[in-house]
Amino acid sequence: MEHKKTYNAMELKTTKGSLIIEGPISSEQLAGYEFHQDLVAFRPPNQQHKALIEIANLPEGRIIIARQFNTIVGYVTYLYPDPLERWSQGKMENLIELGAIEVIPEFRGCSVGKSLLRVSMMDDAMEDYITITTEYYWHWDLKGTGLNVWEYRKVMEKMMGAGGLEWFATDDPEISSHPANCLMVRIGKRVDYESVQKFDQLRFMNRFMY
Repeated sequence: MEHKKTYNAMELKTTKGSLIIEGPISSEQLAGYEFHQDLVAFRPPNQQHKALIEIANLPEGRIIIARQFNTIVGYVTYLYPDPLERWSQGKMENLIELGAIEVIPEFRGCSVGKSLLRVSMMDDAMEDYITITTEYYWHWDLKGTGLNVWEYRKVMEKMMGAGGLEWFATDDPEISSHPANCLMVRIGKRVDYESVQKFDQLRFMNRFMY
């Protein structure tokens, strides 16, 4: 499968100043930008910056960023699912995962997350993919936001909805381990019926065990 990437961008005006939302961007561009020190959700900022550069180098990897001048203040990543997860077991070339989305606290509540997703889906190539994201409450910044799990889940659903992702049922044990966890999915317009069927089999791998 050829992974076509078409750059798109928009300006987002916020009360904290204007941001450029752009991508997919190259590893060279990523390396040339500063990475904000408050981007700490997944690992220390310098390590996460390196990880994003590596993802941008993958054939299927996509990084969309939000930046203020030369500093990245938010990002979203797309790449193939982790080999250890069930979503990789079907070896589907047209299944990609929204792996991480992060915005610094200063710009939360400014529609940055929604804008990152909207710019992601401006690329027509996304119609060739099934895009998934797995949401686990233990990754959420409940302390920093002051929200409970259900309030945070509502915020996540709204944000993912801006990119056309919807809630899908699954028997995945990790997702099923807590009712706030969820699988969200966007099926591109050009995804064929066989791929959808294959994906449904991945969603419900335990149904034939009983």
